[in-house]
Amino acid sequence: MDRIITSLLETDAYKFSMGQTIYHQFSDYKTTWSFKCRNEDVFFTEEMVEEIKRQIKLYCDLRFNEDELEYLHGIKWIKGSYCDFLRLWKPRYEDFYFGTDAPCGLTIETKGTWLNTSMYEIPTLAIVNEVYFRMAYDYDVLMESFKKRLDDKVSRLVDGTYELGPFSEFGMRRRLSAEAQELAVKTLAANKYPTSTFVGTSNVYLAKKFDITPVGTMAHEWIMCVGQGNHKHNPAYSNWYALDAWVKEYGVLNGTALTDTITTDCFLEDFQLTYATLFSGVRHDSGDPIAWGEKMIEHYNGLGIDPHTKTLLFSDSLDFERATAIMKHFKGKAKVAFGIGTYIANDTDVEALNIVMKTTACNGMDVAKMSDIQGKGMCKNPDYEHYLRRCIAWRMEHETGNNSLRV
Repeated sequence: MDRIITSLLETDAYKFSMGQTIYHQFSDYKTTWSFKCRNEDVFFTEEMVEEIKRQIKLYCDLRFNEDELEYLHGIKWIKGSYCDFLRLWKPRYEDFYFGTDAPCGLTIETKGTWLNTSMYEIPTLAIVNEVYFRMAYDYDVLMESFKKRLDDKVSRLVDGTYELGPFSEFGMRRRLSAEAQELAVKTLAANKYPTSTFVGTSNVYLAKKFDITPVGTMAHEWIMCVGQGNHKHNPAYSNWYALDAWVKEYGVLNGTALTDTITTDCFLEDFQLTYATLFSGVRHDSGDPIAWGEKMIEHYNGLGIDPHTKTLLFSDSLDFERATAIMKHFKGKAKVAFGIGTYIANDTDVEALNIVMKTTACNGMDVAKMSDIQGKGMCKNPDYEHYLRRCIAWRMEHETGNNSLRV
């Protein structure tokens, strides 16, 4: 197979926004990341595993060139000191560990500095996806179904059937292939729609190529590592530590807060007047989107903040039909935007892979993502997960309702 990842820009934008803050504030942190395939009927053959390893070796040979660094430096919130670091940075194949003992036939772990391992997640998942779909199926047939479905989506956007408002493409980690994602982004960017606006992509390489906005701020790893990686921290306050470090780095720039790492209810304990004012909005990634949005609007109103000035960004397993329903529900109540991934980047006649690569340890200590629903969390140590749940439960029982004056 040809090289899948051709540029170090080919990753999600939030890897750079988190990466810059890691570089300035947490450069000594070390993390472990673990791959997981949630599909029960998927198996990676020995040949697939070998090709995945070869592709990751090719990825690890890449370096940033000056044109790419100049582009990054032109983004308002990226600082010259971080670009200077990236000029010297390259992936390390030695940080990767592969195995075949998982039910799906593939295990991957990465271990090393957070600065390094954070950058591996998205390219690794993109490689796993493309290798699997090219080797398990007739790829040309898949691409034909992809193009047909993409054309149908665009025609429904053009005729106003779908009413999304602003939306972005978030699909690199689960894309069918680099070819498919590029075609989708190029096609969506080339058209105009009466009730929808394609505003950008999380793939920085494609954002640069097509002169559109690279979209993304923070991921679950940020709250998990900042909040749980310091052994002196009570993990029930993970969101406070993470929000505080983010504001220290960016002030009012680049601010969409992710709410569900250790449940949205716990997040709201820390998302009080100062942070709710400084951050331009919040991102939904699990649970009922309507209930979540109404809860956020109620929270903003309770703080005396006009929710019409804030953005509710929805990004959980969306298609255009569900996004349209969400938009219609919240129209006139708050700003609404969407980040849509698999439905844009891997919509074919074959079920997409449900694969993730999550932080499972930071500084030698277990970390966990709890989420707002069962099935989206991840933790390797049940004892630590139980401890975290008890910490959150104690905090919620003793503090909820006592924050009305907190700023």
